[in-house]
Amino acid sequence: MQQTFLSLSTCLFLFVSISSQAVDDESTVTGWIFDEGTGKAMSARLYIESESGEFHLAKPADALGSSVTYDRKRSKYSVEKHTCLSAHPFEAALQPGKYTFTAERGHEYLTTSVEVEIKAGETTEIELRLPRWINMSERGWFSGETHCHRDLGEMTVLMEAEDLNVTFPLTGWVTDTTKSPANPEDNKVKVSADGLKPAGMEINVGENRTMWAMNTEYEIFSVDGAKHTLGAFFVLNHKEPLEDLVPPVGPLFEKLTEKGALIEMDKHNWPWTLMLPTVLKKNGLFELSNNHVWRTQFGVKDWYPEMMADYMAIPATSDGSGYDEEGWLSFGFQTYYALLNSGFKLRPTAGTGSGVHPVQLGFSRVYVKPAEGKFSYENWVTGLREGNSFITTGPMLSITVAEKPLGTELDEDAAKKLDDNEVDVIGTIESPFSIERLEIIVNGKPIPVEVGGPIGSKAPHSAFVREKVKLEGESWVAFRAFARTSEGRIRFAHTAPVWIDAKGKSLLPSVLEAKYLRDRMREEIARNTNVISEEALAEFQAAEKFYNDLLQQAAKED
Repeated sequence: MQQTFLSLSTCLFLFVSISSQAVDDESTVTGWIFDEGTGKAMSARLYIESESGEFHLAKPADALGSSVTYDRKRSKYSVEKHTCLSAHPFEAALQPGKYTFTAERGHEYLTTSVEVEIKAGETTEIELRLPRWINMSERGWFSGETHCHRDLGEMTVLMEAEDLNVTFPLTGWVTDTTKSPANPEDNKVKVSADGLKPAGMEINVGENRTMWAMNTEYEIFSVDGAKHTLGAFFVLNHKEPLEDLVPPVGPLFEKLTEKGALIEMDKHNWPWTLMLPTVLKKNGLFELSNNHVWRTQFGVKDWYPEMMADYMAIPATSDGSGYDEEGWLSFGFQTYYALLNSGFKLRPTAGTGSGVHPVQLGFSRVYVKPAEGKFSYENWVTGLREGNSFITTGPMLSITVAEKPLGTELDEDAAKKLDDNEVDVIGTIESPFSIERLEIIVNGKPIPVEVGGPIGSKAPHSAFVREKVKLEGESWVAFRAFARTSEGRIRFAHTAPVWIDAKGKSLLPSVLEAKYLRDRMREEIARNTNVISEEALAEFQAAEKFYNDLLQQAAKED
C-alpha cells in the first residue's frame, strides 16, 4: 500500500490513518490530538469540513474513547457541527476528497487546522498538536458558563474538551405561567440518556472541573396557555426542585436568594429584563455575553428592535435585514450600563444556550478568581457573586481599579483616601487575535486607551494599560477590550465593575437612560394589563415608579 506523509507547522499535528473501504469508496480516517507542550493526548473539539463546505462527524476509534456530537443550524451561514472527543484516538468514514480538520479547545489554546487529501487505497499519517498560549488557572482564574442546555451525562466529555471549570446545566425549564419545574410533565428537561438524574448537588467530573446539578430556567412564552412573551431568567445553584410558578417573581427571588441561589438576567431584549432588577435589588447576575453570540456567523438579526432606545445609536444593516453582531453587543452593553447607573450592582456572566443554538459550550465564558484564592465550587460561586470576574469570547484580562480586585465596593470612608478623586486602572490584555480597541468605562462612558506595543507575553497579541481616571462623584469603573479575527469577526472581553463612593455627585442614570427605562416599563404595563395577574402587573408598576423617580432626579442634576 502506498504511503504519503504531509509536512505541517509546529503548531498543528494530526495523526490520521486511512484505510480503504469497499463500500462507496469510503475511507476510515483515524486520528489523534495532542497537547503541543506536554506531548500528551488531549480532549478537544473537532471539525471535519469537506472542500464543498459540508461538515462531517468523528467518533471514538476504540472502546476506551468517548465523544459527544453536536449538529445545530440557524441558517445556511450559521452552522455548528462538531464532535467533542476524549483524549483517545478518533475515526471518521469519509469519501475520497480534500478535507480540513480543525481542532479547538476552549480559549486558552490556539485553533489548529490542516488540509488532508483522502484517496481510496492509501494510508495518510498526520499528527495534530494544540498549542496553549495562556494558562489562566496558573494565574488564579477559572472559567465557567452559566446557560447550558446539555445533558448531565454529556458534561464530563464536554467540560474537558472545552476546558471549562464550572458549569450549571439546566435541570428545570418551563415556558408557561401554569407550569412548575418540579413537575416532570411540565419540565422541558428530560432525564439524560444514561439515566443520570438531577441531584441538587456538586458533581466533580475531573480535576478542577465541577458542575452544579440543579438549575432552572423560567422562559415564559405563554400566559395560561395563550401566547404572550415575558422573557427568561435563570435560577442557579438551588438545592431542590422548584415548585414555584411565575410571575410574580418577587416571592421566588426572596425565598431563593436567602438560600444562596443565584438569579441571572437572560438577554437584555426580553420584555421583563428591565423590571427584574427592581425586584431582585441586589446580588443579581447579568448575562453580558449571551446565547446570540456564536463562533459561527451571527444569525439573529431580527431581535426586538422596538426594545432599543434612540440614544443608543445602533445602526441597522445596510441591506435592511436587521442588525448585526456588533449592534447586538452594543445594545447589551448600553442596557447593562443603564442598569448599573440606576444603582443595581449586577455582576456580569456569560452563557451560550448550547444545546439549543448553533454554538459550542463555553464560547462565551466567565472567568472568576475564587474567594480565598483557592479553587473549589463554593469559592468559585462566591467569587462570581462578588464580581471578581470578567467575561470573554477570546481576549484575556488582568485588570485592577484603584489597586482593588474586580467587583470591589469602596465605601465613602475608603474612597476618601483617593487623591483628588483619581483612580488608577492598571493591567494587561492578552489575545489570540489582533487587539483593535481598549476602553475604560466610567458610568457607562467609554474612555479610549491607546493600544501600545506587545508586553512580551506568550500571547500572539498583548498590550498594557496604566491610566489615571478622575471621578466626579459616586461611580463605577470597568474595562473592555475588542479584538478582530482574521475573518473580520469581533471578539471581546469585559470586566465586572469596581464601585467607588467618591465625593461629589450621586450615581444616577442620564436623563436619556432613565427615560428609556421608565418608558419601557410603561409599554410593558400597557402590554400586560388584563393579561397577567394584578400581583405580577404590580411589579411592572413599581418598576415604572422607581425609574420615573430616577428620571426626576436626573433631570434636576442635568
